[in-house]
Amino acid sequence: MFCTKCGTEVDDAAKFCDNCGQPMDDSGGSQSAMTKTAAKAPAPIEYRIVGQILQTVEIDLPQGERVFSETGGMIWMDSSIEMETSIQKGKESKGALGNILGAAVRAIQGESIFLNYFTAANAPGTVSFASSFPGKLLPFNLKAGESIIAQRGSFLVGQEDVDLKIEWRGAGAAFFGGEGLILQRLTGPGLVFLEIDGELTERDLKAGQQLLVDTGHIACFEETVTYDIQLQKGFKNILAGGEGIFLARLTGPGKAWLQHMTMPGLAGRLIPFLPFERSGGGKGINLNLG
Repeated sequence: MFCTKCGTEVDDAAKFCDNCGQPMDDSGGSQSAMTKTAAKAPAPIEYRIVGQILQTVEIDLPQGERVFSETGGMIWMDSSIEMETSIQKGKESKGALGNILGAAVRAIQGESIFLNYFTAANAPGTVSFASSFPGKLLPFNLKAGESIIAQRGSFLVGQEDVDLKIEWRGAGAAFFGGEGLILQRLTGPGLVFLEIDGELTERDLKAGQQLLVDTGHIACFEETVTYDIQLQKGFKNILAGGEGIFLARLTGPGKAWLQHMTMPGLAGRLIPFLPFERSGGGKGINLNLG
């Protein structure tokens, strides 16, 4: 039989999946569920990532296929593509209430409650989406039940069957970890694209292997990776190290993608070179970009 979470084939007598630890159904329900999931797998779609600094992704949709994105991400589309703006369309088990709750959660995240859905209704067509800052577009072709955990706001576009929801982290991560209380969990099946600040380094962590990361530089990681925070060691390191009081700690197994640049970090570096002028009798400053 097969694991309903990761798709790994396991012994019929196994109680748990050897790969991900998912409980198995002795009655054969896991095999049946896996067969049903496979039958509902989204159609494969072709895409092209264009550019080096400000990248775009061009997605070729077969007739009847649909993708969804954050509002404002689309830059052009064929006339055969139809766009619909709506709150996130939940799975069948969620219904209207699930859609409303999903919209409320997005509002809490500080993001638009609306998403744009693009459908090749009557004929195949191509639709293109652009990143909103210099960096990289990162594609993931997720299997049924497979998830990727990403920084808030990194989702760009995905196939209709991809489930987008929040990933809550502890208060320590919220106030000290630099990644915020809310991350994004994207669950397959389907193709999904993330937009990440700057360049990327990919690390494949073995079971129990730990990686300490300067806070804010975690772009995304597989769901098997554990994320928490760790206090910097050494009084001098805390006061004079320039790396902050806390570091993010990633523990394998699984892959993690680390970004070389953060937008807040870039903005902080640029501030000394931007022209300022005082206003209101010296009580404030305004940028003078004229």
